[in-house]
Amino acid sequence: MMKINNSLARLAGGTALALLAVSGTAIADNHEGGTTYKFGGYAKFDAMFTDYSSGNIPDGNSLMRQFYYAPQIPLDDGSSSQDITADFQARETRINFRADTKTAGGDSVTAFIEMDFFIHGDGNEVVSNSYSPRLRHAFIKYNKWTFGQTWSTFQDVAALPEALDFVGPAESTTFIRQAMVRYTTGGLELAAENPQTFVAGGATRDRSTMPDLIGRYTFKFGDKGSYLKVAGLYRSIKIQDSSGDGSQNDEAGYGLSASTKIMFGGGADLRAMVTVGDGVGRYVGLGFVPDGYLDANGNIATADVVAAFVALRVPFGNGWRSNIMFGTTDISYDDDIIATGLGLNETGSSFHVNLIKNVLPKLDVGAELMWGEREVMSVGVVGPNSGDFTRLQFSAKYAF
Repeated sequence: MMKINNSLARLAGGTALALLAVSGTAIADNHEGGTTYKFGGYAKFDAMFTDYSSGNIPDGNSLMRQFYYAPQIPLDDGSSSQDITADFQARETRINFRADTKTAGGDSVTAFIEMDFFIHGDGNEVVSNSYSPRLRHAFIKYNKWTFGQTWSTFQDVAALPEALDFVGPAESTTFIRQAMVRYTTGGLELAAENPQTFVAGGATRDRSTMPDLIGRYTFKFGDKGSYLKVAGLYRSIKIQDSSGDGSQNDEAGYGLSASTKIMFGGGADLRAMVTVGDGVGRYVGLGFVPDGYLDANGNIATADVVAAFVALRVPFGNGWRSNIMFGTTDISYDDDIIATGLGLNETGSSFHVNLIKNVLPKLDVGAELMWGEREVMSVGVVGPNSGDFTRLQFSAKYAF
């Protein structure tokens, strides 16, 4: 009987622990040297109504039907405007788990894991709308060191605009998560991050041998939390030609990015980011910009990029707030003819404006109007080289 009572007590204790965790409450575990555990995340619903200028509308499981994904804006083929498409989803819903340990010697260790349900095309919209979990973050922090997958040091996630869309001005922001080793001391961060080469044209295989090297420094100013971050990137873009001879070639790539968040008080702020580079590629625009392409001799030629966005957040009181944002990206290539033949992007722009109501402390509802366009290289080509879309999105999100 005593064994049964002890088992029931352990079961009840474990159940209470789980319930507290799910509610977002931190739980102290004195048996693990001061470790606390916390579950968090949010549930989010999106209803999107999209009007494409013309061209082939992406199918139901494509990224453009999940969020604004600039590379999939259909090019205008001269046909009549398509009917408005409607998409309802809850894929942005995410869950995370965090554990923090403080030792008697003053050391601190944090483990963080987060997943959502975006990107996958395995959901069956006919019946269940089931989608596989997708790993977003999985990292360990030990004092000043970070090991694992999280936001790249080249990206400033705090400067991203508050958009109901998954990203906002996706074509013009640095946006990437990957595995890394990072050291932080004061405002300085130094990182070696996962290398990956994304080259357009021909059958190629990534043969990266050196990690991407990134440094970033944060300058703080004012008394409201304003800052300026400056980051630099150096990388080796290396491939093996898989067409048969097994030859390898590589090219150096670099990038510079500056971002800021200026706090005005009362919840109002201005956010902006400017990124330039040669071979910065996959760090900008969620695949809108290639690291490079193969020239006439089969060698890597990098692409020059200038990308920028600006966003203003304005609160109105009584739980109402609005965000307005604009972004643009311009890409140039050494060989416009080859870039035209590969259909590479040349420019992209987007505009978003939203209105959000904080109904309860953790419940937001809102609407967002967005417009975006892209243009591909078209030297000496007669045919569709640009396209645009307009989308109205309604969202509800409960954070826990």
